[in-house]
Amino acid sequence: MSGNSTPWDQLLFQPPICEGWKQNVEGAPYHLGNCILLLGYMGGSGIFGSIYIFSLLATGYICYTLWGWLDACGLDIFMWNILLVMACLLQLAHLIYRLRKDTFLEEFDLLYKTLCQPLQVPFEVYKEIVKCCEEQVLSLARDQNYALEGKTPINRLSLLLSGRVRVSQDGQFLHYVFPYQFLDSPEWESLRPSEEGTFQVTLTAETDCNYITWPRRKLYLLLAKDRYIARLFSAFLGYDISEKLYALNDKVFTKFGLRFDIRLPSLYHQKCLGRRVHDTE
Repeated sequence: MSGNSTPWDQLLFQPPICEGWKQNVEGAPYHLGNCILLLGYMGGSGIFGSIYIFSLLATGYICYTLWGWLDACGLDIFMWNILLVMACLLQLAHLIYRLRKDTFLEEFDLLYKTLCQPLQVPFEVYKEIVKCCEEQVLSLARDQNYALEGKTPINRLSLLLSGRVRVSQDGQFLHYVFPYQFLDSPEWESLRPSEEGTFQVTLTAETDCNYITWPRRKLYLLLAKDRYIARLFSAFLGYDISEKLYALNDKVFTKFGLRFDIRLPSLYHQKCLGRRVHDTE
C-alpha cells in the first residue's frame, strides 16, 4: 500500500494481526456481565419487557464497570460503563413512573378488558373516561336503594361492576341489572342536557354491589369535548337499552299465553284481535 493510505484503508486491507494471545483470561465480572447482557437482550415488548431489559442491562454494565476498575484498569472503560449504567437507571425510573401512572384499581382493569378492549378503544381514551368518574368505586349494601321512584333526581350515569340490582315500578318487578350494564341508561337518554327529571322506577340492590358513576354535568362536558368518546357512549347506551327492552319483552304475554314482541303492533291491538277470534268461535 502507498504511504498516502488512510486509516480506513489500513483497517480494511492491512488489519492488525495479534502477535500473541494473552494467556490469562479476564476477570469474573467481565464474563458475568456478558452473560447478564445476553439475558437482557432476550426481553420481550411492552412496558414490563422494557423494565426487564433495562434492569439486566444496568446490572451487566455495573459488572463491566467493576471489570474496568479492578481488572482492566482502564479509565475510559470505567467512565463509559458508568454513563451507560446511569442511562439505564434513568430509563427504568421513567418506565416505573409510567407504570404507576397507568395503574388502576382491579375493577377498572377488568372493566377495560370486558367493555373497551374488544372494541380496540385506545388506553389513553379509557383513562379520560375513568378520570371523569374520579377513579372511585362505590358500593350498595343488600336491599339498599340506588334510586326511588318519583324522588331521586336524574343527575348521574352509573355502571354496575358486580352484584345484581332489581328494577321495579309501583312495587311490580320489571327486570334485573347485571354486571357491566348501566343502572340508569333509559333515564339518561330520556333527558336533554338542559332538562331535569326524576326516576320513574325504583332500583334496589339484591346483593352487595359495586358500581362507578359519572356526574351528569361532568360527563356532558367530556362528551361535548371528545366526539370519539361521545360515539362510544352512544353505542354502549344503545346496546344497554336494547338489552333492557328485550328483558321487559320476555315478561309480557297476551291473555292467551302468546309472547308479545315489542317490535310488533301494540298490545291493545293483540288483545282486540284475540277477542275477535274468541267471539267467532
